[in-house]
Amino acid sequence: MNWYFAVLIILASCMFMELVAWFTHKYIMHGSLWILHRDHHIRDGRKIEWNDLFALIFAVPSILLIYYGTRGGVDYRLYIGAGIFLYGMLYFLFHDVLVHKRLRLFGEARGNYLKATVRAHMDHHKPRLQHNYGFLVAPFKYYREEFSGKTGG
Repeated sequence: MNWYFAVLIILASCMFMELVAWFTHKYIMHGSLWILHRDHHIRDGRKIEWNDLFALIFAVPSILLIYYGTRGGVDYRLYIGAGIFLYGMLYFLFHDVLVHKRLRLFGEARGNYLKATVRAHMDHHKPRLQHNYGFLVAPFKYYREEFSGKTGG
């Protein structure tokens, strides 16, 4: 497989994971598995949450795809698994490090995209505004407000 197809599969898999994460967050985390996700909405400074089990759940397909994608040569499963892994790393850096500061690696968000996306996620934690379920891509209104300088916060 050519390297550009590999990169394309990795990037497509990573972008697809935003849809998977949105669906899972809206219908599973805020649905049948709210019992695991609920403590994430209680911001009390804990470093470990029941919600962290979702990271393990999402890691399993990535690990399996990488493993089976390298047995007897390299195939597309490796690249799909790498895309899922890439999404997981971006999610961790954005959500746990930048937004919730569970690790103090970065300062405040800079740039309109990051500011808008962080604001959307923080709005999700407000009881009356939990309609936003994205992680790395927020509803367009947040970007429109941020880029126009009309942030509603």
